[in-house]
Amino acid sequence: MPLQGFFSGLNISATGLRAQRVRQNVISTNLANAETTRTAEGGAYKRQRVVLEADSTEFDQFLVKEQDKLKGATTNDGHMKIPQPEWPLAEENIGSGVKVAAIEKDDSPMRVIYDPSHPDADAKGYVTMPNVSVVEEMVDMITATRAYEANATAFNSTKQMLQKALEL
Repeated sequence: MPLQGFFSGLNISATGLRAQRVRQNVISTNLANAETTRTAEGGAYKRQRVVLEADSTEFDQFLVKEQDKLKGATTNDGHMKIPQPEWPLAEENIGSGVKVAAIEKDDSPMRVIYDPSHPDADAKGYVTMPNVSVVEEMVDMITATRAYEANATAFNSTKQMLQKALEL
């Protein structure tokens, strides 16, 4: 077993921990700016969201090589003959984890409230408020926290398995 494959479980969990920490930070920023009507860019604060994606090579690169793919061959009985790949195939690419692909602004409509006494009210007395829903952000925070906890548990379990393997 290659050394890099030996620690891949720890690496996968570590990428998950990092991604969920970024999500929690962005959600915290959204909550902190839920009532911000004036930003440096001008206008009300726009909610941000984190886009996550798999951090690995193309899926088909580690399954079956092009020359090993099903070629329509049949046996004498008319059954399909499926070539069996040699295992492991590029196991260093399997399960590389997750990465933050982008932090982007949410283009959902801004809230508009009537408050003629507000310093940012327009001529008709309406104020453009951020498109941040505190309830939605709290739900996102709970899911990010649970995902973080799951990654921490997986990391610790993998660490314990590696320690047990060293005891043998």
